[in-house]
Amino acid sequence: MFQIKNYINGEFVPPNSGCYLDNFNPAEGEVYSQIPDSDASDVELAVQAAKAAFPAWSSLTREERSQHMLNVSRRISERLDELAAAESTDNGKPLWLAKKVDIPRASDNFKFFATAILHDSSELHDTDGLYLNYTLRQPIGVAGCISPWNLPLYLFTWKIAPALASGNTVVAKPSEVTPMTAYLLSEICDEVGFPKGVLNIVHGLGAKVGSAMTEHPDVPIISFTGGTETGKTIARTAAPMFKKLSLELGGKNPNIIFDDCDLENALRTSLNSSFANQGQICLCGSRMYVQRGIYEEFKTRFVAEVKKLKVGNPKADDVKLGAVVSKPHFDKILSYIALAKEEGGTVLCGGKPAETDMNGWFIEPTVIEGLAETCRTNQEEIFGPVVTIQPFDTEEEVLQYANGTQYGLASTVWTSDLTKAHRVAAQLHTGIVWVNCWLVRDLRTPFGGVKNSGVGREGGWEALRFFTEPKNVCIPLS
Repeated sequence: MFQIKNYINGEFVPPNSGCYLDNFNPAEGEVYSQIPDSDASDVELAVQAAKAAFPAWSSLTREERSQHMLNVSRRISERLDELAAAESTDNGKPLWLAKKVDIPRASDNFKFFATAILHDSSELHDTDGLYLNYTLRQPIGVAGCISPWNLPLYLFTWKIAPALASGNTVVAKPSEVTPMTAYLLSEICDEVGFPKGVLNIVHGLGAKVGSAMTEHPDVPIISFTGGTETGKTIARTAAPMFKKLSLELGGKNPNIIFDDCDLENALRTSLNSSFANQGQICLCGSRMYVQRGIYEEFKTRFVAEVKKLKVGNPKADDVKLGAVVSKPHFDKILSYIALAKEEGGTVLCGGKPAETDMNGWFIEPTVIEGLAETCRTNQEEIFGPVVTIQPFDTEEEVLQYANGTQYGLASTVWTSDLTKAHRVAAQLHTGIVWVNCWLVRDLRTPFGGVKNSGVGREGGWEALRFFTEPKNVCIPLS
């Protein structure tokens, strides 16, 4: 049984406890590797290594840091097939999706921030001709980066890359459910000669490793993506130490389809936005609102297309939905489908485990109609291949529906009326609004949510600002 190791101070090391956790292949339902069951002592070693490496790394020129990161980016691209296969095996997602999106994006994350720092500049103000004020943006120290299981390497590098580019050193914790590509990233760092101690990767449970990172006095900045309840715990822990926090949390995203939309485009894209990665993307549209004039036509055609989606072996090219990530998550999704029926919903398609020739955790893509807006199914994040659909009449009505949850991450609007698009987008309480498209990501733009969907922003200059502290310097001109 292959055992993953922690990566601390440039070395591959076992956990101090000597204990390991089973790592499952969700498509097979079987253990295929083991990961360190690390604890606070392993985190301590990683923090001390990162702390010791910080002076030298932060003192490098931007060009030198950039070159180290470009080396990592290049090697990720060179190992594309291997990384994509590992991601598919570990997560259950279709291999083609990992090869087309996840791994290329991980390479792009390193490349983007490696080059972005070469174009950053300071603010400069001439104060009445008497004083010169300029701003230094300086790295903070050891950054703690905690990433989720749904887009393992994609989101792992999304945090690590800007932290490193800004001159910080990093202690990172990947999800214990999907650790393999994070381990392979540590191999890549070793291969390209990445400076020791600059990036440290500690595997294990959130209750042990994640808590030790957020509680550590020498980790002044935390970037976390995951569940809202865990985010609340991190915020409570970090508050007395005044740590800088970025929390990208849950979502319950509305997909608003007006009757003047391009129906073909709305149908095609909504199929993807509902069920991509088995619905396990925080940006998926899980609540569909269709204006009454086209509701019946849209519903009928949408359900017919959903029924055609093939569920099965993630390695097959024609499979659209692979396995969900774990048995506990499988059970959770099915429990919400059962709850939806109790709450009065009608399952239009799906609603049960998918029949495949594999022994893993597969669920049919599910569409549910007839639920009240205030019911749990419409209010709580399911994070699986389950969407609800209902009609609306007016713009004011659908805005009330869309904004009527604790979450505010993303939303999608379909209309051919540009004025309406601007008007609705301005009134949606979400951090991201897509109009007549979905999941178009420009790495320069801010990413994050409002309300219980998080605090702070990632992406572009927002990420580089988060991982630095501004210092104003004022000098007399005479």
